[in-house]
Amino acid sequence: MPMARILVIDDDPALLDVLALALEAAGHAVTCERDGTAGMAALTKQKPHLVVSDINMPGVDGFSICRKLRGEGNRVPVILLTSRDTEVDEALGLELGADDYVTKPFSTRVLLARVASLLRREELFGKPGNACARLKVGRLELDSERLEVRYSGQLVASTVTEFRLLEVLARRPGIVFTREQLMQLTRDDDSIVVDRIIDTYVRRLRRKLEEIDAQFSGIETVVGAGYRWREE
Repeated sequence: MPMARILVIDDDPALLDVLALALEAAGHAVTCERDGTAGMAALTKQKPHLVVSDINMPGVDGFSICRKLRGEGNRVPVILLTSRDTEVDEALGLELGADDYVTKPFSTRVLLARVASLLRREELFGKPGNACARLKVGRLELDSERLEVRYSGQLVASTVTEFRLLEVLARRPGIVFTREQLMQLTRDDDSIVVDRIIDTYVRRLRRKLEEIDAQFSGIETVVGAGYRWREE
């Protein structure tokens, strides 16, 4: 995996030092910022491959950073660091478009696994010459080289995780995937996360596709089982 540019934003200088050392030891180029305002400036200047940001910071917090990025159409993978489980609930409720959430305290091994998982996805999707780079199922089109989703010819903004989830479902129309299976297939590590995140991703995707087609019903909920892509 090539070296990635990673931006870490946290107002705890001790944690910044630990994360910088761990990420640099893993072969990445790391930029650290101690507040959200400086972090946003670094995002524009550095154009990182991935962002790790604390949620609870004075001034511009992690929620605001994520909201601004997605509002601008910037799909850089974002991992939000949370101080408590209730912040995960709040983040899910706000549906900010983050790709992952890590609750403090955490081991650097867990964070490195999450970072590697997201970077592997980007590397895989962006690899030229991939025979499976393009997928067309009915009105849905996926381009793994460009990480683009189109529906009825219209571009749909999506995060890396949303793209991967949609790809897993669309490649096997009619097959039911449990939430646990979807978490495993859209992630490349064995870390434990709340499965309700899948519901949030599905809800976001449905809303985006319904903006193009109000009658969209491609992602079906199978009560008591999970989700599937409806065969057209």
